[in-house]
Amino acid sequence: MAAFDQAFDIVVLGTEKGYQNDPRDPGNWTGGAVDRGTLRGTNFGISAASYPALDIAGLTEADARAIYRRDYWDRVQGDALPTALALLVFDAAVNNGTGQAARWLQRAADVDADGQIGPETLAAVQHQGAADGGWHICAGFMALRMQFMAGLPTWRSFGAGWSLRLARLPWQAMTMGQS
Repeated sequence: MAAFDQAFDIVVLGTEKGYQNDPRDPGNWTGGAVDRGTLRGTNFGISAASYPALDIAGLTEADARAIYRRDYWDRVQGDALPTALALLVFDAAVNNGTGQAARWLQRAADVDADGQIGPETLAAVQHQGAADGGWHICAGFMALRMQFMAGLPTWRSFGAGWSLRLARLPWQAMTMGQS
């Protein structure tokens, strides 16, 4: 199975799942904040805040897969990253945005964090990963992400679920390519 398909199954089908319409979740509102815009929900992790014109409730898995490939996986250069790291970066892109995921990767790889994964970032990842299989970058990336997430104002409402998500990811990353 291709890395994108495995990552989609883990992140979207396994974590994001189907339709939900929790009014406490800012992503469920077309205005991106609670009580701003229309409460339209999230489906397969595709939020009303990010896609306000999309029929969220009617979104199919095939439509979601195409959106995730184009707007998340391709933007973080998933095909050019080592498989385990690609999963971590993809999950962060889905949950925290592609620019933020790119900046965490760049900081973990010790390159300028401009939010765009390009040749310099990919070369640094390849160079540093050659020494230890990429686990140093993976650990640094996850530490930056955990620090950020724990500081979010919505941590009190969603922190337990996010903690589980972040704790599970490295284990899932280690098994990618084995199925």
